[in-house]
Amino acid sequence: MIGPRPVAREMAVPMSELFRVFGRIGLFSFGGPAAQISLMHEELVDKRNWLEEQQFLGALSFCMLLPGPEAMQLATFAGWRLRGIAGGLLAGLLFVIPGALLILALAMGYAAYGEVPLVQAVFTGIKAAVVAIVLQALLKLSRKALVGWDAWVLAGLAFVAMFVLNMPFPLVIATAAAWGALRAAHSHIDPLTDTPSPPALTRTILVALVWMALWAAPVALAWMAGASFLTDIGLFFSQLAVVTFGGAYAVLAYMTQAVVETHGWLSTQQMIDALGLAETTPGPLILVTEFVGVLAGSLVGGTGLALLAGALTLWVTFVPCFLWIFTAAPYVDALLRRPRLKGALRAISAAVVGVILNLSIWFALHVLFGRVHTTAFGAVPEWGTLSWISLTLTAVSVVLLLVMRLPMIPVLAVMAGFGAFTSVLS
Repeated sequence: MIGPRPVAREMAVPMSELFRVFGRIGLFSFGGPAAQISLMHEELVDKRNWLEEQQFLGALSFCMLLPGPEAMQLATFAGWRLRGIAGGLLAGLLFVIPGALLILALAMGYAAYGEVPLVQAVFTGIKAAVVAIVLQALLKLSRKALVGWDAWVLAGLAFVAMFVLNMPFPLVIATAAAWGALRAAHSHIDPLTDTPSPPALTRTILVALVWMALWAAPVALAWMAGASFLTDIGLFFSQLAVVTFGGAYAVLAYMTQAVVETHGWLSTQQMIDALGLAETTPGPLILVTEFVGVLAGSLVGGTGLALLAGALTLWVTFVPCFLWIFTAAPYVDALLRRPRLKGALRAISAAVVGVILNLSIWFALHVLFGRVHTTAFGAVPEWGTLSWISLTLTAVSVVLLLVMRLPMIPVLAVMAGFGAFTSVLS
């Protein structure tokens, strides 16, 4: 059962064992949320029976309702179930820290060597692979989310809203959620079955206030210190943490628009490179935000500001995950019975398909063409700037990933090699 405190049987799991298991999950959590969730299921349900099948699936459903990386939040929830807040902190941090350290190293290396011709050629291959990876994510999600004609309509409307009308991503998601909740308003609440009593409301409020204060503290300090760049970084990525429904792919176009056009921190090509490198690391893909923070800080103020910006970005991206889990975990059983929440989640999932389709086309255009213009009818390329090398590498990536079904990391490595080979030929 999921209650305010872990039961005695679950408290028997030693913290050292929790560290060993979630450390292994953090180190080997490559391949996106599907692979990460599968790894957790194998470790926690199949091998050790720490969670029952229904507990695991219920926790996963709950985490999918939340903004933020669902796999990281599932790890945090599982740790909470086993050893309370201390276990949740340990599991969540171990899921993030290995990838965060690797992203930091990659971002600093990119800041130093990203303009070297050979490095740029390597990224030509990586970016071609990213187009295929985003397309693969689109196909996987569409099979699950597009059930019924209304889901297809929602996906289509979301695509038009993003690609043609340039509507903000949060507005698209909020509209879809409201529609799904309204459609489900007359459904019956699932019968209550042996659900434990939630904790006292005062305890829930206290937990929420503590984590909200932790979330806001470094941003407030940056503001009081007059550090305008760090304040803007903290506020923007705090906002992003609230609207990250549907995973990193869903918000990437929105994030890129703000980072490139609104704030001018990075270029479009640097953002695409950031995603390509984030794909090669363990942990949640939303760690791409750390790469953006580090690179933007490096461009604005050198290494010191890069480290501060990266740390702040990590903080405001992942502290909210602990806020959602530790505040709402005792109420999971009751929440999952609510038809309006289920309806909102289904509608969001359908809309996210259209959002990722927008991202797929946006990425492909910027990878394949040297110049892309934003018009009243969406992004339009200059056809004369088509890169035949990028087109060939993208086609090879699609064959390797979608036709031959090779693992993502080897495909990225192969395409990086192909990109370097084109540099030698030119």
